[in-house]
Order: sequence, then structure tokens, then C-alpha cells
Amino acid sequence: MTVACPTTIRPMCRDDLAAVMVVERLAHPYPWTPGVMAGCLRNGYYCALMELTEQPDKAPGSEIIGYGVMSRGGGEAHIQNLCIIPPRQRQGLGRKLLQHLLDQLDPARVDSVFLEVRSSNRAALTLYDEMGFRETGLREGYYPTAKGREDAVVLWRDVRGSWG
Repeated sequence: MTVACPTTIRPMCRDDLAAVMVVERLAHPYPWTPGVMAGCLRNGYYCALMELTEQPDKAPGSEIIGYGVMSRGGGEAHIQNLCIIPPRQRQGLGRKLLQHLLDQLDPARVDSVFLEVRSSNRAALTLYDEMGFRETGLREGYYPTAKGREDAVVLWRDVRGSWG
């Protein structure tokens, strides 16, 4: 799918946290707290923002429409969060942001990348499959829901191979 709107991706900084939390709350029924997000920055995780640019009907500037958070260490990377604001989902933006995160990995230092996704999130599971991720496990009751808990599908990808 082609990205339908002009975007830029840049590193997240502490000053972005309030806007990032707006996206987080809109996209997730059980969002991360500001403290968790700030901790990711403080602990040196790679945190990236996706901004919508060139909005002819709005004042000059940009609008944060997504972000990604990835930790690295011990020869592995873990995509902690990949989020696009709901009105902009299914436009190829998640794929673009995911590819950006993967492009930050050095195959000389990182062998594999992992992530978890809600078992009910078919759109995300399809995206990750198309991007070469494979199921490697299940975390039972990992995510909270209105009616209890939901399983997480654990996905893995070899970094040393071609990103296609």
C-alpha cells in the first residue's frame, strides 16, 4: 500500500511526550503512561516520531500521527510499541514506520528482532507477516481487555537476512 500523505520521521524527544500521549490514548484502550514513555527515552530506547507535513488546509507546521519505540541489547531488538493515530491507519504509514525502525538496526550487532501483537489485531498480524516476521510463541493473557485478558502473539524476524 502506498503512503497517501507526506510524512517525515524523526527522533522523539522529551518535549514531544504530551503530543505522543495524545496519539497513544487515541490508539489504545489501555495506553502506556507518560512515565513509561519517558522511561523509554531515559533508558536509551530508539524512539521515533512520524509527522504529517504539508497540510494545505491547516496552519504551517507538522502534526504527530504515529511513533515507534524499540529497545536493543544482547544481540536482539524488541519493538515495544508501533502506533499510528486511528484516522491515519490502513494507509501504509505503519509499514513505513516499521521499515524505519528496522533500518536503524545494525546486522553486525543485532541478530533478530521481536515484538508482541494482540491476537485479535488482524491488520497488524498481516503487516508483520508481509514484512517477514514469523510467529515464535504466544503470551497468554498478556494484554488487558474490557472483559479480562487477551493473548499476545510473539513474532520474530532475522535481521541478518534481506529486508526486502
